[in-house]
Amino acid sequence: MKKILFFLCFSLSITVTAQSTYLHCGKLIDTKTGKIQKQMTVVVTGSKITKVLKGYINPKNNGVDTSIDLKTKTVMPGFIDMHVHIEGETSPTRYLDVFTKNDADVAFTAAEIAQRTLKAGFTTVRDLGGSGVNVALRNAIKGGKVPGPRIFTSEKAIGTTGGHADPTNGRKKDLMGDPGPKEGVINSPEDARKAVRQRYKNGADLIKITATGGVLSVSKNGQNAQFTQAEVDAIVQTAKEYGMAVAAHAHGKEGMQRAIKAGVQTIEHGSFMDKETATLMKQYNTYLVPTLSAGKYVEEKAKIPNYYPAIILPKIASTVATLEKTFNMVRKEGVPIAFGTDAGVFPHGENAKEFRYMVEYGWSPMFSIQSATITNAKLLDMEQELGQIAPDFLADIVATDDDPTKDITTLEKVSFVMKNGKVYKQ
Repeated sequence: MKKILFFLCFSLSITVTAQSTYLHCGKLIDTKTGKIQKQMTVVVTGSKITKVLKGYINPKNNGVDTSIDLKTKTVMPGFIDMHVHIEGETSPTRYLDVFTKNDADVAFTAAEIAQRTLKAGFTTVRDLGGSGVNVALRNAIKGGKVPGPRIFTSEKAIGTTGGHADPTNGRKKDLMGDPGPKEGVINSPEDARKAVRQRYKNGADLIKITATGGVLSVSKNGQNAQFTQAEVDAIVQTAKEYGMAVAAHAHGKEGMQRAIKAGVQTIEHGSFMDKETATLMKQYNTYLVPTLSAGKYVEEKAKIPNYYPAIILPKIASTVATLEKTFNMVRKEGVPIAFGTDAGVFPHGENAKEFRYMVEYGWSPMFSIQSATITNAKLLDMEQELGQIAPDFLADIVATDDDPTKDITTLEKVSFVMKNGKVYKQ
């Protein structure tokens, strides 16, 4: 009994003091109110923000707590990109890589891309389609094995035979085969349900479908609807039953409208959207992810001979020609907007150029920052953990040398990155 009492008293006498980091912020963007606060201190303990204080407060526990001087910086939450492809990126050999690269090659490439993305200030991403390496990478990052952003992944995107997400498009006939729901290719509501369940089994966090043709797939049509209403209804219904949202790649009007009516959470791209579709998006509270960066980059690369297969070039030309008109209409109509870039179509790490393009199309700098923080956190059901610098939120924090509300391009060169309370760039 005496030994037990001694042990209990000894245990109670030990006080473990968690180390805290005090960030002295010259300017701090409050994404909830859209206002900028000056001379603030953010206290981080472990992986979370514990206090946000007015003035520059010095650490209290000398020798334990530390401080970081960001007095000349503008500080804000880590960015969230709702549309990336983290397993690879654009190159003239992209269409041949599938025949020459093994999963191990893809994995090492993806790990490097993840680190590059994180250091660009993107602490969370939504990966919308890959081979399944994205699931393993998500787990490795979560387990602390490799550095990278927090990943929400769709695993393999779901398409139809010959559609944008058919992995055998452009191959010689004896290599095409007949991929089905297991490979993410469907042709009926029954197939659709099986494909969703397979993604769930494979570890996906959400579902991505290709509701219309795509610009960069090796096929002729980039706008046509590629699911029947019954098929997309089955996908969304099944996804909801498994606790997953649905993101829909869509360029053409009919495919967008079918997806919106089915209840998808986001429309990716939306290149040929009209006012009727914009009204429908507002009615269903469907968010548009414009991916302006992809259009800008593809337009430039299309000028280089043989960078893209010849069948793709007319699609690029017609899509690029409509973007300014479409997104001016989208902004004026007040369509809900979420920040996403389609990184992979252009080099990863350049994601922040999307902010610049949003401002060029008429959205305010603060709106663009809020779309990449508080808005996207809400869509990920993480609004109580991400997107704000506030007590009890995860310590995902970035800083820039200049004020992005005055010079939006400063977001393209962040000087400080913290994720989960750990500094990755300073």
